[in-house]
Amino acid sequence: MIYFAHRGASARCVQNTLESFRLARQLGATCYELDVHLTRDGQLAVHHDESLLDTAGVDLAIKDLTAADLQSYPLINRFNGNKVFVPQLKEVLPLVEPGLQLLNIELKNDENRYPGIERKLWDELSRYNPQIFAKILFSSFDYDTLVRLRKLNSNARIGLLTRSFDVSQAVGLAAESVHLNQTRFTSEMAAICHQNGLKVYLYTVNDPVQAARLQQQGADGIFTDCIDLFV
Repeated sequence: MIYFAHRGASARCVQNTLESFRLARQLGATCYELDVHLTRDGQLAVHHDESLLDTAGVDLAIKDLTAADLQSYPLINRFNGNKVFVPQLKEVLPLVEPGLQLLNIELKNDENRYPGIERKLWDELSRYNPQIFAKILFSSFDYDTLVRLRKLNSNARIGLLTRSFDVSQAVGLAAESVHLNQTRFTSEMAAICHQNGLKVYLYTVNDPVQAARLQQQGADGIFTDCIDLFV
């Protein structure tokens, strides 16, 4: 069973921040999940929503801001009051790389919101450390984004993130995993995936008892906000 620190230690820190990933590692995480967007000046920003409305209280889209602009909008922090901001991927990578087993990078690219983000991400990882690709799992709800990633490299590790289970899509991508909301998951889905050489990772699971039940039903891993309960 694989346990991904979902947006870092997001039950204890503001999600997708340097503080959150730093704490996740301190708690023992070796697998992580994060989300990326593209800023106006072509930098990869780690943030879940396309806008800062819910996280910083300002109705601004990341695609309309530069990386420097993001440092002007502290994120709402109900945990400890520290000032935290939307980080860049290149700031997060050094925090999670020590002891890293797997990093799931989700591209928030619905309807190709960020043309060229696949190449930007590939180039960013190449500049950082080409060896890290062996530990990167790319996922997206946008199927065409994953198709473009596959065209970039036939060996890219891909996870199909989907709201409607269709194993043929994952097989067509030569994916290694299918990512599902745990409320939609069934043991039959797990069996179909395993028959096709696919792993099944479920989000978001914060209860060890529930996680054990899902594992018995065939889940291979979970995304959790409470990484300290599982490592």
